[in-house]
Amino acid sequence: MAKRYYELHVAGCTRQLPILNISDTLAIAGFVILGDTEIVTRTAEELAKKVPEGTDIILTAETKGIPLAHEMARALGMKKYIVARKSVKAYMENPICVEDESITTMGKQRLYLSQDDVDLIRGRKVLLVDDVISTGGSMKAMKEITEKAGGQVIGEAAILAEGDAAKREDIIFLAPLPLFEAE
Repeated sequence: MAKRYYELHVAGCTRQLPILNISDTLAIAGFVILGDTEIVTRTAEELAKKVPEGTDIILTAETKGIPLAHEMARALGMKKYIVARKSVKAYMENPICVEDESITTMGKQRLYLSQDDVDLIRGRKVLLVDDVISTGGSMKAMKEITEKAGGQVIGEAAILAEGDAAKREDIIFLAPLPLFEAE
């Protein structure tokens, strides 16, 4: 059980996030949107207002970005969004793949798109969406798979920008999220 908490204020919501050690020197505030319909709905509505003009489709990676991408697509009147999967599923024909490293995922992981998703992306302007941008590893992998599929990344959006990511001017986000020293 966490001993420390960070109070987050975003899109009219307040949450107490547990501060969790991820190494001997670094700790992060655990931000999980899965199951939190209020924060997903409110942040999706706020992010939808910032979506670059000309965006054709939204792409997210499994898992935590899925409810956000869903709500953003709904708010924007999009009938579909795309999820880059972390493993090949039986229904995926001719999948393409890239490797990803993330601050919250141990080791390397892979992202996959099926041929159907590649066909939806090819020649289109794609907004990359995730819950948090930190080191940028997940966004880099999503950008790589978008380009491999023949799409053009038009922007990168997240609810929170963690650590130094909050200083970036090339991403869309609603609030900064600090990093912490491990205890």
